Amino acid sequence: MPSNPARARDARLELDRFLPYRLSILSNRISGAIARQYSARFDLSVPEWRVMAVLGGAPGLTAREVAERTEMDKVQVSRAVQSLVRARRVQREQHPHDGRSAHLSLTARGRAIYDEIAPLALHLEGLLLSVLNAQERAALDRLMTKLARQSKLLRA
Repeated sequence: MPSNPARARDARLELDRFLPYRLSILSNRISGAIARQYSARFDLSVPEWRVMAVLGGAPGLTAREVAERTEMDKVQVSRAVQSLVRARRVQREQHPHDGRSAHLSLTARGRAIYDEIAPLALHLEGLLLSVLNAQERAALDRLMTKLARQSKLLRA
């Protein structure tokens, strides 16, 4: 953030150089590429896949926890979970001490889909990262971690 208020007023937003915009475009392109691979074949939306991807690595989460991990809106997560439960890809298990809360996990059908899509997603990630050498990949990882940490401060 510029420290000079006069300079800040005169600053022009160059969208093509604005980091949040660039990250959003990159994310949308990558998500879209993966989605094209699974949406028609498995009749999955991007939010549904994100829920499945999280549950594939961390079964037993609540919908609230899925929303926190994915940074998706709670309503979006709720709709995705409802659709996945109807399709018998995700199951709900009521919390024994809190009837308002349910733990989510992939069903056998959901796990089979996850097991097909996950390697494909990793392959596409590999293709994307193939233009970077090992040092660039390590630097990107460090930078992404720093930016993720810093982005949490922006919420406050």
